[in-house]
Amino acid sequence: MVKLAIVYYSATGTNYEMAKAAEEAALCQEAEVRLLRVAEQAPEEVIAANAAWKKHHEETSGVSVAKPEDLEWADAILFGTPTRFGNAAAQLRQFIDTTGGLWAKGKLANKVVSAFTSAQNPHGGQEATILSLYTTFYHWGAIVVAPGYTDPVLFKAGGNPYGTSATVDENGHFDPIALEAIKVQTNRVIDVTKRLNR
Repeated sequence: MVKLAIVYYSATGTNYEMAKAAEEAALCQEAEVRLLRVAEQAPEEVIAANAAWKKHHEETSGVSVAKPEDLEWADAILFGTPTRFGNAAAQLRQFIDTTGGLWAKGKLANKVVSAFTSAQNPHGGQEATILSLYTTFYHWGAIVVAPGYTDPVLFKAGGNPYGTSATVDENGHFDPIALEAIKVQTNRVIDVTKRLNR
């Protein structure tokens, strides 16, 4: 059984929806899954000033917060983050910055990793965000598994070969084809992990 940690940050819910779709796909593959959000770092007054952010923050308060030991437990890790100026959100980066102890002991080497993201523009830094995360995983000695063009749905979802990316409109909506794409990406992560575990 593959142990998959889905570690995400979501301000208003897009990456949470994508993480839930990934969890659904992994459970269908009989993986053991931990769905984990990273800790929120923004001040309460900033969150409260954005109705959608406040609502999502309250609705997902029961989701477990990721800890470095969750990464040690996992065979595979799927990271999700909104794009922030072509990079991962500070909340996810801050969590990743706590993994130095695991890295120093070689505990992150040979983990299968992949990533997904979202932004308000199709060329708003989505690919750059995923690639910047992959740079970290190379330092870990992890095995990056990208979706590539392994399924027709990936073309329909925008054709990002590095990882699923959703384009979100001003009302917070995105094409649900992205949820199908993240399921394909998750299945690929599970498949490659099974092969390595053998």
